[in-house]
Amino acid sequence: MSDQPSNGAAAESVRARGLAKMAEVYGTEFQDYPGAHFAVTADHLFADIWSRPALTVRDRRLILLGALTAQGAIDTAGIQIGAALRLAELTEEQLHEIALFLCHYVGWPNGTKLDLLVGTIVGQQKKAARQQRADAAGQSDAADGRSDAAAE
Repeated sequence: MSDQPSNGAAAESVRARGLAKMAEVYGTEFQDYPGAHFAVTADHLFADIWSRPALTVRDRRLILLGALTAQGAIDTAGIQIGAALRLAELTEEQLHEIALFLCHYVGWPNGTKLDLLVGTIVGQQKKAARQQRADAAGQSDAADGRSDAAAE
């Protein structure tokens, strides 16, 4: 008998590393999905490429924002913007500065689209945070109301 893991066990280990790195990069848990596209994404892109030690996740995100903006893939850049803000890797000010900088290297239209998207995503995240605070306050008020009613 060999002490080496079976190919199935090795593949599961790679997939687990990929899913863990995806969660780290995007700040949310990912489920395992069937299919070759997801397999290459999780097993190669995240378990291998995003996990290499020479660059941080933030470094890779900065490079990716530049590449996506250069390609005009602004919708995909939005995923990175949201994650960078959620994980506190980049501030709103830094993201606007990145967009302005990129205007000079990838063209004013693409850099401007990125800048507008930063504003949109920041606004969405601020609105969601306000809603969460209001919901939490409402739950707290409801609990206080139950406590007041019980005390009467």
